[in-house]
Amino acid sequence: MRFHALIRTHHITSRKKVAALKRAADTHQCFVLLRSGGCPGIMYVEGRDQTNVESWVTIVRKLRYKDYQLVTRPGVLEAEGDTEPLPSLEDGLSEVDSVKEFGELMSKRKVWNWWRKGMGYA
Repeated sequence: MRFHALIRTHHITSRKKVAALKRAADTHQCFVLLRSGGCPGIMYVEGRDQTNVESWVTIVRKLRYKDYQLVTRPGVLEAEGDTEPLPSLEDGLSEVDSVKEFGELMSKRKVWNWWRKGMGYA
C-alpha cells in the first residue's frame, strides 16, 4: 500500500528550500516531484508509510511557501486505469519545469484524474 499528497504554492524558486525538501524526501523515504521555477509551484509526494508522507508535508508547511495549499491531504494511493502494477517507488526528489511535464508524470504514476481534480482542472 502507498500513500500520497499534493501541495500547490505560488512558486518554487528558492534553491535552499529545494535542498531542504530533498533532504526531507531522503530522510522520510519518499518519492517527491516538484514543478519549480515559476507559477504555480506544485509538489507531489508518495511513500510506503502514511506517517512518512505526513512528516514530509509538515516540513513543507514549516518552510512557509507563499500561498501554501495542501490541496489533497495524505491518503491511500488508488491507481487509476488498467490493472498493471504501479511504477516502482524510488525515494528522492525530481524536478520538472512545466505543468505539462508534471501532468505527463502523474499519468505515468496512474494518478492523472486525482491530480487534475486536486489542481482544480476537473
